Amino acid sequence: MSDQKTLSPPLKPFVKRDDQGKPYLAGTKCTSCNHIYVGERTICANCYARDKMTPHRLAQTGTLYVYTIIHRSFPGINTPFIDVIVDLDDGAHIKGCLEGVAPDPEQIEFGLPVKVAFYERAPVNMPDTPHLTYVFEPLAPNDKDQSQ
Repeated sequence: MSDQKTLSPPLKPFVKRDDQGKPYLAGTKCTSCNHIYVGERTICANCYARDKMTPHRLAQTGTLYVYTIIHRSFPGINTPFIDVIVDLDDGAHIKGCLEGVAPDPEQIEFGLPVKVAFYERAPVNMPDTPHLTYVFEPLAPNDKDQSQ
């Protein structure tokens, strides 16, 4: 269809779209030990099984494990921002940025429930080249029911 919007390409290889164009985070699950990874794997780093990895759609919710507030970055990157590692509800661990919270240690709590949010964003120096990317946002109490 000519009136359908062209979808931006994903910024990372583990950011995917389903058949309806809805974004999600893709991972791999070991059928031998059930360990879950972000992205594609052929060997399990947990149990060393080979040829036991299957595609897995990662959880869309999790908890904040650790964070740092970045005050200096590359030219064109707005600072400060919050760089985080999140433990997803399915057991995977993933790095990203936390938005929707002030970059102030008094405002950020470890164990904060978060959700994955997807956006189409373009680099400052290439405003005509948007890519699909993800961030984490605080999870509202009613978001938990819609997380999967």
